[in-house]
Amino acid sequence: MTTACRRISTKRLALAAPDPDQAAAVADFFGRNTAHLAPWEPPTPPPDGDSIGHVQRKLAEGAEDFATGRAHRWWLALTDAPDRVIGSVHLSSIARGPFQSGNLGYALDRDCQGQGLMHEALTAVINEAFSARIHLHRIQAAIRPDNRRSLALADRLGFADEGLAHDYLFIAGAWRDHRLFAITNPEFGVPLDG
Repeated sequence: MTTACRRISTKRLALAAPDPDQAAAVADFFGRNTAHLAPWEPPTPPPDGDSIGHVQRKLAEGAEDFATGRAHRWWLALTDAPDRVIGSVHLSSIARGPFQSGNLGYALDRDCQGQGLMHEALTAVINEAFSARIHLHRIQAAIRPDNRRSLALADRLGFADEGLAHDYLFIAGAWRDHRLFAITNPEFGVPLDG
């Protein structure tokens, strides 16, 4: 297995792997979108972690995870505004052996909704995840049942609805149900690492 692409380009987006030099742009993204993201995902960074130093440390950890293949995150920017982070896509909990799977998560700036940007980013990341570089057989996503945009996006991307997980994640002060979705790599062969 080779290393995942650190940079991915699409028609309108530049996706970049974590780097501590992104700290100011990432902190700005979370600062602009705290209220927007609060209903859908656990708070990131934690309430005591809004300092640039904290964000730099988290990005350094993300860079190490990326390099070792434990997890892959790409920060999104518009190609015509490369220094402004507008979102992220990540593959976490990557399991190898007979599973060859990862969990998909994503977030997009409130001002960039409804333009097809996340569909564009996820298409590129799914292609990367199913390439020989990452070589996953399955990608899973958990979506709150009231997140209509994400449900429609999963459907457009070809994810199959696998059912409801009760009390799946603690978000906004309570355990929240999520619908579980998955997509598999139709060209996946034998696991490369046994």
